[in-house]
Amino acid sequence: MKVLVTGATGFVGREVARQLHAAGHEIHFLARKASTPGGSFLERELDAQIHTGELSQPDRLREACAGCDAVIHLVGIISEVGEQTFENVHTQGTRNVVAAATDAGVKRCVHMSALGTRPNAVARYHKTKWAAEEIVRASGLDWTVFRPSIIYGPGDGFVNLFARMSKLSPVVPLIGGGETRFQPVAVEQIAACFVKALTEPRSVGQTYDICGDEVLTLAEIVEAILKVTKRKRLKLPLPFTVARVQAALLEFLFGQLLRKAPPLNRDQLLMLREDNVGDGTPAKKLFDLKHPRFADGIASYLERIA
Repeated sequence: MKVLVTGATGFVGREVARQLHAAGHEIHFLARKASTPGGSFLERELDAQIHTGELSQPDRLREACAGCDAVIHLVGIISEVGEQTFENVHTQGTRNVVAAATDAGVKRCVHMSALGTRPNAVARYHKTKWAAEEIVRASGLDWTVFRPSIIYGPGDGFVNLFARMSKLSPVVPLIGGGETRFQPVAVEQIAACFVKALTEPRSVGQTYDICGDEVLTLAEIVEAILKVTKRKRLKLPLPFTVARVQAALLEFLFGQLLRKAPPLNRDQLLMLREDNVGDGTPAKKLFDLKHPRFADGIASYLERIA
């Protein structure tokens, strides 16, 4: 299959591209710049073809979709900066991808959403992800939607964040007391779902949660990270009210002054008030997923950088 991947240079996208290559698919990907370290890796190691452009450029999208059999749409943001808003990236970006794919005669679309996405969501992240799902479902394409829980692996922005934090500080804050529950899932399992779905007709028209087998609180996740890195740190409960003030300050400093994505924002805090768990059984059975223990999974890469 000739497959266009949006977000291929990102954390999940690189693993999806690796598995597409291993499965013998022809990879095309969209990138803002003609030369980036991630893009160069895809071109050099995976024989992928780059198409320069952004989700906001319909003409470039149509060119990238030309001749493709499928689109894997992975692009998403967790923080907003300038024109890169949840609405522009998640909703309008998906609308543009679907329109370009339809115009180019693409038949298959596999879309990355997120666990917790629903029409009555509190967080704007989830609201815009729901709107994107609705666009995909109404597209007329043979679609599949995946909703993963927290994804971990080399280069992730979650486990590695706490690992770096514990390396630099004797204190690790636990927002909301660390009681929020997650079902962490390895990036290799996420990529396997996307690649296998391309040739799995039973997945067409379906939405799947992708969750690990273990339900862990944030406090338990941090404890596992500390154990793997052989560190002892004070875990400090941080009330949501205090965290909200910090998030607002970070949004101003990073977003308004530095023009960069803040490490914490108020929308993330809304999501942290909800458990991030689901029913991963249908996806596990259909795609024959083998979820490692969380502690074993993170040890495979954290021990090298501890």
